[in-house]
Amino acid sequence: MSRLLIISNRLPVTIDKRDGELFYHPSAGGLATGLNSLSDDMDKLWIGWPGKIIEEEWEKPAIQKSLGAKNLIPVFLTQKEKEFYYEGFSNKVIWPHFHYFTQYTTYKDDYWDAYKSVNEKFSKIILDILEEGDKVWIHDYQLLLLPELVREQFPDISIGFFLHIPFPSYEVFRILPWRKEILQGVMGADQIGFHTFGYMRHFLSAVYRILGHEHDFGKIIINNRIINVDVFPMGIDYDKYAFPEKYISEKNSNNSEKGFKKETKLILSIDRLDYTKGIPERIKAYAKFLENHPEYIGKVTLVMIVVPSRSNVDQYQELKNEVDTLVGRLVGYYGSFEWEPILYFYRSFSFSDLTSLYKVADIALITPLRDGMNLVAKEFIAAKEESKKGVLILSEMAGASDELTDAIIVNPHDKNNIADAIAKALEMPLEEQKRRLYNMQSKMKINTVKYWAKSFMDELLELEKNKNKLTKSLSQESEERQQLIHNYKNASSKLIILDYDGTLMDFHVDPQAVVPDQELMDLLFNIKNKSGNKLVVISGRDKKTLDEWLSPLDIDMAAEHGVWIKKKNTWKASRNLFKSWKEKVRPVLTHLVERTPGSFIEEKDYSLAWHYRKIDKDLSEKRIREYRDVLQYLTANLDLQVLEGNKVVEIKNAGVNKGKAAMSWLRRQEWDFILAIGDDHTDEDIFKAMPENAYTIKIGLQQTVARYNLMSVSDVRELLQELI
Repeated sequence: MSRLLIISNRLPVTIDKRDGELFYHPSAGGLATGLNSLSDDMDKLWIGWPGKIIEEEWEKPAIQKSLGAKNLIPVFLTQKEKEFYYEGFSNKVIWPHFHYFTQYTTYKDDYWDAYKSVNEKFSKIILDILEEGDKVWIHDYQLLLLPELVREQFPDISIGFFLHIPFPSYEVFRILPWRKEILQGVMGADQIGFHTFGYMRHFLSAVYRILGHEHDFGKIIINNRIINVDVFPMGIDYDKYAFPEKYISEKNSNNSEKGFKKETKLILSIDRLDYTKGIPERIKAYAKFLENHPEYIGKVTLVMIVVPSRSNVDQYQELKNEVDTLVGRLVGYYGSFEWEPILYFYRSFSFSDLTSLYKVADIALITPLRDGMNLVAKEFIAAKEESKKGVLILSEMAGASDELTDAIIVNPHDKNNIADAIAKALEMPLEEQKRRLYNMQSKMKINTVKYWAKSFMDELLELEKNKNKLTKSLSQESEERQQLIHNYKNASSKLIILDYDGTLMDFHVDPQAVVPDQELMDLLFNIKNKSGNKLVVISGRDKKTLDEWLSPLDIDMAAEHGVWIKKKNTWKASRNLFKSWKEKVRPVLTHLVERTPGSFIEEKDYSLAWHYRKIDKDLSEKRIREYRDVLQYLTANLDLQVLEGNKVVEIKNAGVNKGKAAMSWLRRQEWDFILAIGDDHTDEDIFKAMPENAYTIKIGLQQTVARYNLMSVSDVRELLQELI
């Protein structure tokens, strides 16, 4: 049976020590619920910190044994590691920075060193128990470096990573001095999950701009691996909050309704004490509501629960003082002997009390300034399953706002907006409340925490299953590669057709900077001179450039996608070509260059190409969308083709393509062995022109009609070297 190793900063248990004896308390969080619901087809091991510094060495074996019986494996942290790795880098660097509170980001090399060290400590424990066939699922911002550390030792292991907090925009993320190392760490995973598409988009943007890796619909190819980046919004255990009585023993049950007058409207606010939650802004917005709507004075109460958090950190102590002051000021101004405008609780509540409050509350006011998901909003909605009565006011900055679109969505920084939303919620007809709740509940019943965990794992397993199906891969060990080499060596007449850019030479921001190196020239020279070989280079480049670079080889070539064909040192143009159309198209491309600094036009004999390798990816995509229709319209009646290649858009005569050029050599004689290698859309025409028994190879893992694929230019050179 294969195993799933779940790795998070904390284990789903907490250790307490009283009178010299150790006690273990389960932490019934949403993550534990979702992961425990996964199929029993896999044994599950959970690795993490047990939540307490264990200073006595003799206690560690006892803890390991007790937790091991529950398939839990502890990672013991020292006091310094807790201060520098957890409280330091995790919560004073990553947490504020990823939530856009860059003013609280602390740049300390000691924190970074501790963060690296603890991630390495986790990796050593994982590697000690990891076996081939295991699956690894790493969670959250405390372990951003861990996927790469595991990957280095187990290159073929299946690794998933999920980030439970927001991922910031590139402009914010790039500020971090350790931005590159963090991204490289995460990219060790096969699948990377986020709560929302916005976070996913920011991550992909950072990967492109900092590491230079592009994506294709969320798929990134690195070192022969496909990395899937996707959205998996986390849900809750819906039934637990919809029908809490099934989960509450009688002795623990509590009716929180008793303390409230029936005529009083209750607004519920529940948060952990954190500057990201927008608690002071919410109190000010509530005060604004009372100021704007004095008719509700005495008729509405804000029940504010603030759960203590990181009370030893200065920023949190200051936040607590600010909240205390604002609550006191509001009560002092509006309160009376008969009515308290706000009931403020600085403590955690039991599940029983919380669900009772959810059920009785008329409004949930959840307005974080930035939040990865916010499950409290979902818990409130689920608790209204039976009554279908209640209104959710939700910050647009919470990940949950992407799903709970029937909530009243507000800007958490705009107190007037929130004040108006409270008034709207209080006046909302019951029928509208019912409709909105029904719509949100319908989504949440499907997208539960169990569904979240299952969908993530299903995609990870599917990705692993398809690793070897993607084909056709001509890896060093594959039978297909050995067969190719065997067939080549036993053939008398061999046709080898090669693209240039992206196949024999890597791309460069300057298209003229990819002059063939000596290694390539030697390789092509040896192929060309091997008995029985016919070597042909078919490229989109102009014939002048190809001649300058490759003429010493004395090989056949095709330029401009087949406009020009060179045999026996003589270039000949295809028939029925014309270039008068350039006068109509050139001004459009010139305007495009003017609007897109960094791009440029390349003029060939019978084509025009707009290169945009040097410019921002998003800007180039925008320009292509803008000009595609214009170019299609201009070329529709001119027998021209608009061709989108790798960072280039080319306009050329429609009757010419690389496939037709390849036919010129295919028809020359019967070939015992045919090999064609290319990397982009234009090379698909070559692959289509080849007979079924030809070896057609695509560089990369994009969709193709080629029979096989290699991953890089270096892979192509290795294969060609093996042939000779």
